[in-house]
Amino acid sequence: MSMLIWAIVQILFSSFLWFPVVLLVTSFLKKKRKPLALNNKEFDFAIIVTAYQQIDLLKDAVYSILNTKYSNFIIYVVADNCDVSGLNFANPKVIVLQPENILASNVKSHIYAIDRFERNHDIISIVDSDNLVDENYLSALNEKFHENFSAVQGVRAARNLNTFLACLDEAGDMFYRFIDRKLLSESGSSASLAGSGMAFKSDLYIQALKQIETNGAGFDKALQYNLVASKEKIEFCEAAIVYDAKTTKADQLVKQRSRWINTWFKYWKLGAILFFKSLLNFNWNQFAFSVMLLRPPLFLLGLISILMIAINLFFSPILLLIWAVSFSCFFIMFYRSLLYFKADNAIYESLWSAPKFIFYQIISLFKARSANKISVATKHDVSNL
Repeated sequence: MSMLIWAIVQILFSSFLWFPVVLLVTSFLKKKRKPLALNNKEFDFAIIVTAYQQIDLLKDAVYSILNTKYSNFIIYVVADNCDVSGLNFANPKVIVLQPENILASNVKSHIYAIDRFERNHDIISIVDSDNLVDENYLSALNEKFHENFSAVQGVRAARNLNTFLACLDEAGDMFYRFIDRKLLSESGSSASLAGSGMAFKSDLYIQALKQIETNGAGFDKALQYNLVASKEKIEFCEAAIVYDAKTTKADQLVKQRSRWINTWFKYWKLGAILFFKSLLNFNWNQFAFSVMLLRPPLFLLGLISILMIAINLFFSPILLLIWAVSFSCFFIMFYRSLLYFKADNAIYESLWSAPKFIFYQIISLFKARSANKISVATKHDVSNL
């Protein structure tokens, strides 16, 4: 009996490695012809760009939005704890807001901007101050909202691949983008949110923000849970692209990942709640999404898997078959994600440095408890971008 329980535990845990194959098959079976938008009306967008302490990349972000092939929008720049004396865009589409008190919170920054909207906008889109927006970003989102979606996540692609850390950061993003956004969405579930490059119908987003109570990182985790728990579907839009600044230095990576790990430990229970909700509601959207929420960060998933494999070597070698199949599924899907998003050769070459990348994340694990005290936002070395 104990051997059976041990086998069941391993099958359940290893499901995080092979479940993407289930999503791939389900997405293939559900694939249908894309509906045609029936009108080309431009929705009125409010684009909130948040900056905390650092504004070195902010102007580039704003100008990239101004250069999009779209006209019906206003940009609200929330410069939290920033020196805005040099920010003069001389464009009526750009409104620079400087909070009187330090907010140090995405949620508070978004609410601050919303309370100062010039008009009632149809759609709210979130962009980070280190992002560059593709010229078709707003047009692509506009099309999705004409297809009657209420929440849309775009692509966050790398704007720099100049170090092995940046390359491995993007490799991981490609995997998550393929599994947690493209396949989840195409299988009938919801794309996970990425914190920026996302857009929502205004009423929905404002209502969702009121339900979020978080001062640290991870507002997008609470937001996506609230949306999916209320049976909303988050659509993925491959044509809506923002270019995101990737980590280039070890200390930068450790601080960033410690916040992300802290966020996972803080919000994994939402996955458990959503899992049981999905069973009660018999809801595939909630079920598939809950599996994604429950999955540990990849390096942690790998470490725990290796520990289980080591135990099997001594006590139950036959169960190694579970891991042979599971890891085969994982590596096939990982490689497929790099192929699908046409990974640069530098990314493939950087995979040899993956052990060093994992080592930095192990360091991050031990700093996760105090992550939000160490840093609130990732500070980028502009000279490396």
